[in-house]
Amino acid sequence: MAIPVAVFLLSSVASFAYGTDVFVLAIRQVVRHPLPVSDKISYFLVIIDLFLIGATFFIASIGFYELFVSPGGARRAGASLPSWLDMRDLNDLKARVVAMAVLILTTTFVEVAVDAAAVGPEVLEVGGGIALVIVALTAFLRFGERRS
Repeated sequence: MAIPVAVFLLSSVASFAYGTDVFVLAIRQVVRHPLPVSDKISYFLVIIDLFLIGATFFIASIGFYELFVSPGGARRAGASLPSWLDMRDLNDLKARVVAMAVLILTTTFVEVAVDAAAVGPEVLEVGGGIALVIVALTAFLRFGERRS
């Protein structure tokens, strides 16, 4: 189980690095051509997505470490994790990853909504699809915990 922890951690670092690279490119683009503003907003929404994805990988790596590699290891070593990172079972990890997925999906919808090429029906289709996925994930979390 140490392999997924390492892969999640490396994926997190890669996502943060990629987000930083996109940020630098976005700043250059904004400085060179500040208008139209709507084109530049998309860059920053992509950056939010990349950092949220990186944070999701980081949370998954902590969760896998705490649950499988060294159960309670951080607490035993005297390190204090924030209470929202306290994971006692897979349901805790699942809830955090699903919450992050909902944030990512929401940001993705906003990207589509502000995209100048997107038209009303396309935005509505994407928004409806994302809403269905969020409802399904919420139901999965809500009813999945009762069964266990």
